Amino acid sequence: MTARLTTGTTAPAFTLPDQNGEDVSLSDFAGRTVILYFYPAAMTPGCTTQAVDFSEALPSFQDEGYTVLGCSPDPVEKLARFAAHSDISFTLLADPAKDVLNAYGAYGPRKLYGKEIEGVLRSTFVIDVDADGKGVVRVAQYNVKATGHVAKLRRELGV
Repeated sequence: MTARLTTGTTAPAFTLPDQNGEDVSLSDFAGRTVILYFYPAAMTPGCTTQAVDFSEALPSFQDEGYTVLGCSPDPVEKLARFAAHSDISFTLLADPAKDVLNAYGAYGPRKLYGKEIEGVLRSTFVIDVDADGKGVVRVAQYNVKATGHVAKLRRELGV
């Protein structure tokens, strides 16, 4: 597992396909602030709850200048079904090779029903992207809960 990111560290650059198969890079958001969250698997109860919560809160995040991106190890096709089925209104990124998950320290040992497994660590990052497309981590949160996380993040960000 890669070391965890902390406030003030450089956000790893990335380019991943979205749910439509289009490449999305962190540098695409130059001059903006990105909320990038990692979740274990599309179409599962907890991940659906979290994604729907982000979708419902999206207008308030956008009003404050935030762009929301969700990322999982799922393939593009599954993300497309997930977005359509759950009416997800923001960009979902596919990272089946887990390169970006590892770069952000969002993949590694975790507990599932009392057993230690390797998997996605539900994590959220707020990244300020400068005019040159380079990101700096403003907030790094690991092992967040699916339920209630979006409301807590909104409170913390004053959204």
